[in-house]
Amino acid sequence: QVQLEESGGGLVQAGGSLTLSCTSSERIFSDRAMGWFRQPPGKERESVAAINWNGDRTLYGDSVKGRFDITRDNAKNTLYLQMNSLKPEDTAVYYCASSIAANADTNPGHYAYWGQGTQVTVSS
Repeated sequence: QVQLEESGGGLVQAGGSLTLSCTSSERIFSDRAMGWFRQPPGKERESVAAINWNGDRTLYGDSVKGRFDITRDNAKNTLYLQMNSLKPEDTAVYYCASSIAANADTNPGHYAYWGQGTQVTVSS
């Protein structure tokens, strides 16, 4: 069973920054695309960013382009999400997920394993 554990969430003022981390127990972490998703209060889960197996291709949701940066360190089995210029509408539970494939993908149905989520709250 693959375990994903997110960290780095918290409360931040609008305009601030946070970095989320996700460590994976998967032995073949470096073979999998990874993604960040979020679920705002009362809304559906949405894709935030995705990265392919070696980190050379990334995808971003329209609402976070230019503000968020997804990276990975395969030597540490760790995924990151650098979030800058945060807005109150970024408030959500953020989840990392491990894909069934190597290529970056925003479809949550293509992700086999999910972390428990970390809360990000942006105050105005």
